[in-house]
Amino acid sequence: MNVLVDTSVWSLALRRTQGKPAAEVGELTSLIAAHRVRIIGPIRQELLSGIRDEASFDVLEQNLAAYPDIALDTADYVDAARYFDVCRTKGVQGSNTDFLICAVASRRDFAIFTTDKDFIRFAKHVPIRLFGGKPV
Repeated sequence: MNVLVDTSVWSLALRRTQGKPAAEVGELTSLIAAHRVRIIGPIRQELLSGIRDEASFDVLEQNLAAYPDIALDTADYVDAARYFDVCRTKGVQGSNTDFLICAVASRRDFAIFTTDKDFIRFAKHVPIRLFGGKPV
């Protein structure tokens, strides 16, 4: 099964940390080795946004080029809006990008790999699967 990797997981993997890396970094490494990682343009944009150093931007852009964006369809945006509305009526808030991730993953039968706990709440109301059954 392919896995749509959220910004939160990519960010953990890209951080320079001292000591043992987060478990999610090892999981991401395994998914990469198995060629199961998927990405969409809005996640790429979030990852590249805010990088102050042009050289660092260029390196990250080149590294992410190994993962082509999943082409988005009108139906993805319509489903994302539908998921937004369904969740809002249940008192669950989320970003447009989060619901687009849900829609893309649902329509393509991808699991979502995230550390964002909002996705646990979304999964109670929209047809998504979380990688590993939970995001954390």
